[in-house]
Amino acid sequence: MQWILQQFEDTQKLADALDRLDISYSWHKVVPFIGKLMPEPEVRDPHAVVMFGSYTLWRYAEANGFYPGVFRIAPFVHERPWQPFMLNGPDADFLHVSEIEAELPDDGRNWFIRPVADSKELAGSVKTGADIRETARKVMALDAGDIPNGSLRPDTLMMLSPPVRILKEWRIWIVNGVVVTYSLYKEGTRVTYRHEIDQDALVFAQTLAGLNQDYSPAYVMDICRTDEGLRLLETNCINAAGFYSADLLKLAATIDAME
Repeated sequence: MQWILQQFEDTQKLADALDRLDISYSWHKVVPFIGKLMPEPEVRDPHAVVMFGSYTLWRYAEANGFYPGVFRIAPFVHERPWQPFMLNGPDADFLHVSEIEAELPDDGRNWFIRPVADSKELAGSVKTGADIRETARKVMALDAGDIPNGSLRPDTLMMLSPPVRILKEWRIWIVNGVVVTYSLYKEGTRVTYRHEIDQDALVFAQTLAGLNQDYSPAYVMDICRTDEGLRLLETNCINAAGFYSADLLKLAATIDAME
């Protein structure tokens, strides 16, 4: 497998793991707005290339026919096998940014909000209805040509749901339907990265992966513990998700061995 990396703090951690595994890689910068790489990679076999860095690398990977390239994923909220286990899915409302001001009441309630697609226009967070409406107004005041790639747009579909108290949050890396590694990244409101997971949470994550084997060859799943039990928070593109305290040696070796 040929590894193409965009320079970030997390990809440097990945590079350190690749060094220890004696797997070669190359560093590249992404030209803003154009999407080309500097320097242009010398690709030996486009059917054995994987890219890690920003989510926008998927465009370069697809334009050049790289496989696996970047593992794009479908919006997790539409995945029926997972819907009974989602933290926010069952009680969620779905609105395009253009619909928010008309449809979302300014009644003092808080909402958890995030884009439905794994496109990073807005990090999932809890906001008041007033704040969400104000964000939507700012987007709608812009001309379409003035909105940068990767930013909220009028047609961005958002998921809004009632907030839930979360006790712990873990990130899980899944390759070929199997949990490869994991990391705790939050306890209550405190961010903390440790390579650990409760046994029932590990079983829960593997069960979810098994329920939806065709979702993607590789992806990241975030799960959490609430007062009501374990829940699926979201999924993310494995090529652009933070590594926290994952076992990168195991993850890199597993991806490198993919066919």
